[in-house]
Amino acid sequence: MDLAARTQKIINKYTAEKDAVMAILQDVQDEFGYVPEEAVRHISRVLRVNQSRLFGILTFYSQFYLTPRGKNILKVCCGTACHVKGGERNLTKLEEILHVKEGQTTADKMYSLEKIACMGACGLAPVITVNRDVYGHVTPDKIDKILKKK
Repeated sequence: MDLAARTQKIINKYTAEKDAVMAILQDVQDEFGYVPEEAVRHISRVLRVNQSRLFGILTFYSQFYLTPRGKNILKVCCGTACHVKGGERNLTKLEEILHVKEGQTTADKMYSLEKIACMGACGLAPVITVNRDVYGHVTPDKIDKILKKK
């Protein structure tokens, strides 16, 4: 099934109602791992909603991604507690190992690297997550071992 057909199947779940735009965009992202531009064009045509409105939603909410993400999502906490205990050093180490900057995805699509303001795990500072796995008291010398688990 091509991208337009997969997108249409999602739209059909909501009976093509304009007020379901947010839910449709969330489902499209769940389906593809991001919201492809072609899907935005299709949603715009079917729902008769300006593409600029859709892109406004997609760029306003940080939960949406307009480019493909990696198989493994690495999040580095740089909130106050993590910052004080070396969160930024962990981010720098990951950027060096992966050859990407924060907000980017590796060329092989294995990893996406994100900087998070606070994960709410201050007692474990500094913290990183790999997908849903939480690692506390992380230092740059522990990062290679963490990545080898994925």
